[in-house]
Amino acid sequence: MADPAQLLAPSRIECGAAQSSRKRVLERLGELLDVEADEAAASAYECLLSRERLGSTGIGHGVAIPHGRSTSLTEARAALLTLSEGVDYDAIDGQPVDVFYALLVPADAAEAHLETLATLAQMFSDDRFTKALREAPDATAAERLFMEWSPYRQSA
Repeated sequence: MADPAQLLAPSRIECGAAQSSRKRVLERLGELLDVEADEAAASAYECLLSRERLGSTGIGHGVAIPHGRSTSLTEARAALLTLSEGVDYDAIDGQPVDVFYALLVPADAAEAHLETLATLAQMFSDDRFTKALREAPDATAAERLFMEWSPYRQSA
């Protein structure tokens, strides 16, 4: 299983951004995923958009996990975007979304993809983790939260 923290890099994290719509969020995530990649941002954006067309990846409580598979990737990568104000994202609970963890994996990595999504769902069900992430002032602080998160501490 891929550790969600290991898939992030500070260059693919943006905190407190101002985005006005679901489309703008996905475009920005595509740009972040393109940093240091050989894949065009439009392509990353298209992968995310293609999955969103099947149904919203808004999991509730202001969190969404846009994700997709790409034939041009050889290893998984992720981007994190937090917003200063939530946007309408058709989340399962109808609430605006302000925390986005975007995940792209190689096309042949279906099992690892699902395992990573399950770990992310567990992370984002930890209210303290999600609150701290919303308050993270910069990429370094947000990355540290992912590195330090443990499923054993969430109920402590």
